[in-house]
Amino acid sequence: MIRICFLIRQLDEGGAQRQLLTLVKGLDKTKYKITLISFYEGGFFSEEIKLFPHVKYLCLEKSGRWDVINFIYRLVTQLRQIKPDFLHGYLDLANCLTIFLKPFLPKTRMIFGVRASNMDLSRYDWLSRFAYKAECFLSRFADTIIVNSKAGFRHSASHGFPENKMVVIPNGIDTERFKPDPLTGAKMRNEWGAKKEDILIGLVGRLDPMKDHPTFLKAASLYAKKKENVRFICIGDGSNPYKKELVDLGQRLGLSNRVVWAGSHKDMLSVYNALDLVCSSSITEGFPNVIGEAMACGVPCVVTDVGDSSWLIGDTGIVVPPKNPNALADGWDKCLNEDKSGQAIRVRLRIEKNFSLHHLVQRTEEVLSLDAGFSTMNQPNLSPIDLDLTH
Repeated sequence: MIRICFLIRQLDEGGAQRQLLTLVKGLDKTKYKITLISFYEGGFFSEEIKLFPHVKYLCLEKSGRWDVINFIYRLVTQLRQIKPDFLHGYLDLANCLTIFLKPFLPKTRMIFGVRASNMDLSRYDWLSRFAYKAECFLSRFADTIIVNSKAGFRHSASHGFPENKMVVIPNGIDTERFKPDPLTGAKMRNEWGAKKEDILIGLVGRLDPMKDHPTFLKAASLYAKKKENVRFICIGDGSNPYKKELVDLGQRLGLSNRVVWAGSHKDMLSVYNALDLVCSSSITEGFPNVIGEAMACGVPCVVTDVGDSSWLIGDTGIVVPPKNPNALADGWDKCLNEDKSGQAIRVRLRIEKNFSLHHLVQRTEEVLSLDAGFSTMNQPNLSPIDLDLTH
């Protein structure tokens, strides 16, 4: 039995956290003994992880940013008991910690999990900026670096991450969980007060500058003048000051009765199935989970040409330049006016064939086998970089 331990700051709402749960759900229970450790208690997914009986979940109950010595002591104590073969960090601080823990776990293979690309760190606090610089420096000491996007690979390599240790494993979408379900979608539409004939365009993502809600709202203002029955749904939450800025902008653009600020939802299956189109207006992305999840539900998408968004949707949706409201509104119009026959099937098939949970788990297990020196049954000569998709 291979012992693997995942390390993450907190199971709060986010694409990396969702992917971590998706991965631990799919890993072979007969081959891996899985532990997940979070620094802080609580978080959007903290209850969901407890539903996985094959995963041992430990929370170190870090009391705050400056709770360092006691936190490290608790972490080292737990890891010495677990004796993991692999310690897999998720995101910058956890990645950095894997390297500092090397002296305590000399036989453990340390894996970085890089989940973002091209982040504008000027928008974040000093600790986030410091953590990224530390991650760049410490990456040379990692045994393997798993990056979830081609964009992330290029960005990380340009900031000093060793290319020979990096492998691209795209996020996996749980197509058993995310699938077409008109009944749940209809119920969600009713909750939002939408009529049957209304067209619902949704942006799913936290209220964060990187998601560029202002461009989405400006495009909504333009498109609302062309379509009387179109409504816009913003699913996700964020800081109150920034949320107020966005709500105020929507009001100034005359969208008060056309935009629903739906907040966070745990029932994302119903959310996606309620929408006619899902949009990503981001100015930077790695691999956008919400687009893959929406596509698995058969919902067409319009995305900005950032990160791996265009690779993800292939020829099933529309790609437009970032920060361009006119292009975004035109993209919506083009997508909604495309031939609907078989559209949902084609959109979902793109995910099933290229970005399913099965693909994520298979590629991860191949990398773990290679890293540990185990043989891979189907691809004995596989090198980590070969796992990158080329289509």
